[in-house]
Amino acid sequence: MGYTPEMKELIKRVEATRPARVERARRGENFPALSLEERAVVLEKFHPDYQKEGRRAVRVGRDKGLVLPDEIATMLESRSMLRPDKVDLTKIDFDTDVLIVGAGGGGSSAALLASNSGLKVIMATKLRHGDANTMMAEGGIQAATQECDSPFYHYLDTIGGGHFTNQPDLVAALAHDAPLSIAWLESLGMIFNKLPDGRLDARHFGGSSRKRMNSSGDMTGAEIMRVLRDEVRNRRDRITVLEFCPAVELLLDETGKCAGAILYNMETREFFIARAKAVVIATGGNGRLHIKGFATTNHYGATMDGVVMCYRAGVGTTCLPSTQYHPTGVAYPEQNVGLLITEKVRGLGAHVLNNEGEQFCFPLEPRDVESAELIKEAVEVQKAVLTPTGRYGLWLDSPMIDLLHGEGTVRRELPAKFIQFARHGIDISKEPMLVYPTLHYQNGGIAINADCETVIPGLYSAGECTGGVHGENRLMGNSLQDVITFGRRAGVSAAAYVKKGVELKKLTLDHVAGYEKELAEAGIDNPMVAPILLPDYATDEVASRRMAEAIQEAE
Repeated sequence: MGYTPEMKELIKRVEATRPARVERARRGENFPALSLEERAVVLEKFHPDYQKEGRRAVRVGRDKGLVLPDEIATMLESRSMLRPDKVDLTKIDFDTDVLIVGAGGGGSSAALLASNSGLKVIMATKLRHGDANTMMAEGGIQAATQECDSPFYHYLDTIGGGHFTNQPDLVAALAHDAPLSIAWLESLGMIFNKLPDGRLDARHFGGSSRKRMNSSGDMTGAEIMRVLRDEVRNRRDRITVLEFCPAVELLLDETGKCAGAILYNMETREFFIARAKAVVIATGGNGRLHIKGFATTNHYGATMDGVVMCYRAGVGTTCLPSTQYHPTGVAYPEQNVGLLITEKVRGLGAHVLNNEGEQFCFPLEPRDVESAELIKEAVEVQKAVLTPTGRYGLWLDSPMIDLLHGEGTVRRELPAKFIQFARHGIDISKEPMLVYPTLHYQNGGIAINADCETVIPGLYSAGECTGGVHGENRLMGNSLQDVITFGRRAGVSAAAYVKKGVELKKLTLDHVAGYEKELAEAGIDNPMVAPILLPDYATDEVASRRMAEAIQEAE
């Protein structure tokens, strides 16, 4: 397929400006970065998080009155798929020490660390083990592994990148544990990019003051999941993995401790009562809510399930109004729309350009600023490329990478991306990519402390479903470090809690009944049912044929 003839004409403008831009890059000359004041202006005017439209106050729950995107507020104002008074909680299907909900990087790390204490662990996930945003992360994982760096600088960069809205104890934990996480992953067999002398080959990235990005090609997340999944499978005697079996409601006991969850078999539609002395929620993000209609980089199951269940049980949130839009999601070809183009591409020297082939932004601004500048160039300056389906796109000049670093660098450093475009007739070592901001990361979420504890005894959380570590803007590579650092900490904390001795009393769903009473008192009629588990992409035509108002309740 490749680019259309009209796009190929526009690419000639990119090629015309490329020699001069390459020469400037070789001299170390960059497009000037914005000042802090200029960043504030562009964020306020163009970043979706700063717009009042499409946001409203949530009307129930612990964070009542908090202004959120419509899609998130509606999700929190949902009702359960279960009628609490109809569930027999005396029939226990699974009885375990630790129940982990979610099987990405955070859940798998928690399972491994909890099992180190000899405890029985069940890991329940809605899709397959490893179907998670961790698997899709590309560019790398942050850790202060170089001589010129330290956790001190990692802490400062993360706090600054988050516009000083981060939760300090979480950032300190992240920066402190990061080198330990790298050593742990290597001990499990992970293969990092290395220099000839055997040291880690770390690179710069947006918002960093030091080379701190450690990677495995452009498939760092997949490599992490490879070793974590293998290690979990090596412990079948202690870790049971339940696939296609998400949690749909938390269980508490009559003293208020977390006591397990109700699981739902998506193939047989059976419900199971899973009693557990401790529960770790690691369900990932919310990209599939498609806030403001943006495309997303997230995996198919990223529907905010953990936040919904915890909020209904009385756990508040941190930084939940904030969402990260990655500046370079694919805008063309249509089959790749939303696909992440790692920041590593800009780190290797590729420029972002408008339809005239002109640079208009510093390529390594923090992600929120970079996204706002791309939206400005498209919407206000009107120098975007329009795709055949009417999407905005701006050029990411990947052929510069081979010119700067030698022939074959694109294929060597970006093998997955090279293949994904080649399938559609585009050679990204010869032609630029067309990109636009895409919904990428749930910055905020379940409120935790540095030991991953929530306000409910026995309930822990880790990874993208939590909030605070990144503040209102996450730096590249801190997400993979987040799932490893806090997955490990959640496993250790849950195991220590169980080891102290936990006596569970009668199981209840009273918190669900109480929450639905609050919905009714707030005048919220016909709330949606959540967790939604999977997104619904039916067209209006298909939806109309479902005859939702005509069918009778079968159960």
